[in-house]
Amino acid sequence: MHKTHVRESRTDEALPERGNCSKSGRPDDAARQTLETIFRHERDGLIRFLKSRVGPELACDIAQEVFLRAATSPQLSSLINPRGFLLCIARNLLIDAARRQQCRVVTLPLNEARDAHCAAEQEHEIEATDLILSLERALTQLPERTRTIFVMHRFDEMAYRDIRYALDISMAAVEYHMMKALSHIRIALGEAV
Repeated sequence: MHKTHVRESRTDEALPERGNCSKSGRPDDAARQTLETIFRHERDGLIRFLKSRVGPELACDIAQEVFLRAATSPQLSSLINPRGFLLCIARNLLIDAARRQQCRVVTLPLNEARDAHCAAEQEHEIEATDLILSLERALTQLPERTRTIFVMHRFDEMAYRDIRYALDISMAAVEYHMMKALSHIRIALGEAV
């Protein structure tokens, strides 16, 4: 195994030798000191590297993630090039972020004018056609006089009084035939719907 050293040009301190991580997964004191030394010497350069790729807003957050991953890495005890190690972690994080960005689902806000619920026109046309056919079938089942009075009132929009004079029947007869027609149609359409 190699001992970890920081380049002489950057600092007069050599990184101490590290032992293994404790059983809890945390670095022991020597590893923590090494990580602190790497952090002091490499943080600014790492942030500059990240700023050039993701901007200043995300650079510090990603740098923190880089050091978190470095702290939990089993390679921490055998680093020869700490800067290269941190840059490798940073590049991997940037690649992962780019992949997540490509897979992200973009949702757009609801535009009421464009996205308003529209009625199912074809379905309504089919229902209307079926209803008209059922009404026509029900009308053909009525006696001729009852059917004539119903059509005069509902389709020709004639008042009861006008129907009475047109057919020369009593007002009670007009009312009787209309009730009979409405009752029959209500039953026939109720079964059809």
